[in-house]
Amino acid sequence: MDGTVLVADDDRTIRTVLTQALTRAGCKVHATSSLTTLMRWVAEGKGDVVITDVVMPDGNGLEMLPKIAEDRPGLPVIVISAQNTIMTAIQAAEAEAYDYLPKPFDLPDLMKRTGKALELKRRAPAEPQGEKERPDELPLVGRTPAMQALYRLVARVMNTDLPVLISGESGTGKSLIAREIHDFSDRRSLPFVVANASELVDLEGPARVLAKAKGGTILIDEIGDIDDDIQARIVRMIDAPGEQNPRFMATSQIDLQQAMEKGSVRQDLYYRLNGATVHVPSLRERVDDIPLLVTHFLNRAERDGAPMRMFSEDAIEMFRAYSWPGNVRQLENAVRRLVLTAQSEEISRTEAEMVLGAQPQVGPLLGGEDTEKLSASVARHLRRYFDLHGNMLPPAGLYGRILREIELPLIEIALDATGGNQAKCADLLGINRNTLRKKITDLDIHVTRRRKLM
Repeated sequence: MDGTVLVADDDRTIRTVLTQALTRAGCKVHATSSLTTLMRWVAEGKGDVVITDVVMPDGNGLEMLPKIAEDRPGLPVIVISAQNTIMTAIQAAEAEAYDYLPKPFDLPDLMKRTGKALELKRRAPAEPQGEKERPDELPLVGRTPAMQALYRLVARVMNTDLPVLISGESGTGKSLIAREIHDFSDRRSLPFVVANASELVDLEGPARVLAKAKGGTILIDEIGDIDDDIQARIVRMIDAPGEQNPRFMATSQIDLQQAMEKGSVRQDLYYRLNGATVHVPSLRERVDDIPLLVTHFLNRAERDGAPMRMFSEDAIEMFRAYSWPGNVRQLENAVRRLVLTAQSEEISRTEAEMVLGAQPQVGPLLGGEDTEKLSASVARHLRRYFDLHGNMLPPAGLYGRILREIELPLIEIALDATGGNQAKCADLLGINRNTLRKKITDLDIHVTRRRKLM
């Protein structure tokens, strides 16, 4: 790489790492912890690329982007930020940043993006826009790579006129994504209309929906569940939207391309809606977001008047290991239930386990035919658990979690079988009695409630 890079970040370690990496790559680097210094360098004509943090001691990096564009049109600015929310990604896109990367960033990825920025001329800045109102925070929570990729994609498509197809499992927040695309777009002052099959079933349905939208956004909910006759009506509505010309979006739980190939979704409808595709990841694809989501829902419940609660580490691990077929919606319901039923401020593993025991799961731990060996059944379950994570590995600590999942019911059943007699139970299990006592304590097993199985 050849050029001068201006780096602004209040983290000394990040400045050092970037300076060393860029220098080794052949760049000249000016690094600072001050936005004031950065803006002086820009005004003096220094730098071919800017890499800047958002929150700085003397200001906000995003707020400086319009001034940089005014002083140095075409100067690429790469924004890096620990504020890993859709708000940051969208604000960076609206301020016409060349690129946006959440912290912690992948250094080779940042170097590659910097190289591209040095090679390419930035497009001319857009016309200045009026001040825009934005909510303080959005209900989209997540810092995993899957969610950061989603934020960046939403930022790219929000101000286009392309139709958007939003796919994902039930409970992942597809309708929420559609709403946020509308609310942050140039159409946000116009209506957002959700249309389902019942609203389009009669001949006048499309006309009514178009009249309500008034050039805003029309979201067709779960397009894969709509009958062929109504699908044809939607095609005609998209082809002849009238003078208002609204934007169309659709959600779907199923793979629409496969449905089209099978004939359950019309080909003409699929290609009209598939201008841009946004996939909302399942909770299994972003397990590391679970603690953050739990905290978010606990805070929301407290704001609504519920008592203050916190999860123990063991309870969080139980939630991380669960399959969550109902995704974020199911997680929120489980947290709300625990907030109301927990016996103390800290929610225990046992309480979390009781709630999860009443929840549907993707696959049972020890299912299968009665003739199936225990080892084969466990192996089948473990393979399913890995498959649920797709191309990603399960969260770290799998060995301990699996042992704990098997050990807990084993000891509980053994205690039941021996009527709670720990000496007999230890002998049955073939372990030392002191070892059994420690495991009972660690696993939070209530021995006093045990009864001998008949």
